[in-house]
Amino acid sequence: MSVDVLVLGGGPAGMWAALAAARAGARVAVVDKGRCGSSGPTAKGTAALWNIPPGPAREEAVSRSYRHGGCLGDPEWMDRVLAETHRRVDQLVRWGYRFPGDRAGQPSRICLNGSRYLGRMRRSLLVAGVRILDHHPALQLLLDSEGAVSGASGVRPHDEFRDWTVRAGAVVLATGGCAFLSGGAGSDVDTGDGLLMGAEVGAELSGMEFSNAYALTPVGDIRLAAIGDETPGPLPAPAPDMALHFATLYDESGTPLGGGGLGSRAAAFAALADGRRVYAALDEIPGPLRKQLARTPWFAARGSDPVRVPLRAVLEGTVRGTGGLRVTGFDCTTTVPGLYGAGDVTTREPVTGAVGGFGGQGGAWAMSSGVWAGAGAARFASRRGPLGRARPAPGAGLNATAGIDPRAVVGLVQEHTLPLRRSYWRSAGSLRDSIAELDGMWPVTEVDLGGRGPQRLRARQAAALLAVARWTKYSALARTETRGMHRRTDHPGEAGDWRVRLRAGGVASVWVRPEQCDPGTAPHRADLAPA
Repeated sequence: MSVDVLVLGGGPAGMWAALAAARAGARVAVVDKGRCGSSGPTAKGTAALWNIPPGPAREEAVSRSYRHGGCLGDPEWMDRVLAETHRRVDQLVRWGYRFPGDRAGQPSRICLNGSRYLGRMRRSLLVAGVRILDHHPALQLLLDSEGAVSGASGVRPHDEFRDWTVRAGAVVLATGGCAFLSGGAGSDVDTGDGLLMGAEVGAELSGMEFSNAYALTPVGDIRLAAIGDETPGPLPAPAPDMALHFATLYDESGTPLGGGGLGSRAAAFAALADGRRVYAALDEIPGPLRKQLARTPWFAARGSDPVRVPLRAVLEGTVRGTGGLRVTGFDCTTTVPGLYGAGDVTTREPVTGAVGGFGGQGGAWAMSSGVWAGAGAARFASRRGPLGRARPAPGAGLNATAGIDPRAVVGLVQEHTLPLRRSYWRSAGSLRDSIAELDGMWPVTEVDLGGRGPQRLRARQAAALLAVARWTKYSALARTETRGMHRRTDHPGEAGDWRVRLRAGGVASVWVRPEQCDPGTAPHRADLAPA
């Protein structure tokens, strides 16, 4: 099969990319690890969008976001994302999507019901003539003789894991981030596959130290209500943050945590990292949201009793963090010709800086970067001549036989990523310990990780998880300060000479270096020297 533009990933970023490429006249195919529009965190919850009309409010939002992100963002990128998102929200309205209340009075952060949002997007792709291949996980990118990306290949789990190959004039990676199989709603497909595929063909990464985002979620099977644009209903998995965003948080002694909002969550994570229990008081949330929650059986069964929900921390990694493939222009091209990135697989540093996209920036970035990457890929494909011979890029975890169980690799990765003491709080000692363990596993992965059928897919995912964990640890070790979500107990404050972004890359051997520095101001306290 041959197309002009191949999009890997069927979440919001991938769907916007495919739609933009099709509108540009390209023949487009979307391949998804699950079912396009029905898998991933957005499909299992809500999508928040940073949506501010032109004017002083937008200028203030850009300035505030720049400061909040540790001054690592880029105001021009932020302004472009806000402008693009505002246009696309209007497009959703023209398609028939209805938001609560009056459009003229919408807040700067709007929430969409994820499944309905993506369902409408899928129908738009079909109308635009995009070919959708569900349950087609990608394993490798294809390269031509000059090193340009020329398609991808993978397997079909529903068809006895037979191989598939799609040739393309350009490829958009929109595979999502990496949540390290932490159990977050919809994050089971976010195993870092696109990050590894990109790095294997020479793409660079950026912001990988800002990849330790955590969410609060109820302990056990408590199911909260979705916040959406239409009739609310229970989520298929515990809602990680929406209702809890409005709840008062307490520790086990009954002491309120933080000052509300993000401050409360930061204090809650610190308490959990110290071994204390944390609870949310859902009976104190605002009236309209309380009415939504009251429709769920668990909440209604409480009657007039105080509602205190025990909470735990769930690592969301690069999904709600910042790190990912580095894009080199407003068309979201990567450092590899023919390869574009969109959504959580790319770095969001230009928009969010050193913090995650909790205020709707993540959803706005998925929408905007998808549009730009799809259009850019279509232009690249139109300028490219006939496709010549292409070969699969070498890939880790794809050996014909298996000498190690992928679960051993995944277990080691999770041991060094999921605990708050490993990722929320960091120090040179803990990071060096993790790097030594993870680096020691990589040669084993290259030689012994593989297999056939379903084991092949699990092995590839394990290799991707290990690769992403190594990039995050190396990058965190290099940044010897505390900035945004990156917290170093041995370097507790911001350092003026670290107001720079860190690039990373390499597969067998990981490297990290500053992206840009004025002469004579390069950071001088990096911890990358051997122990």
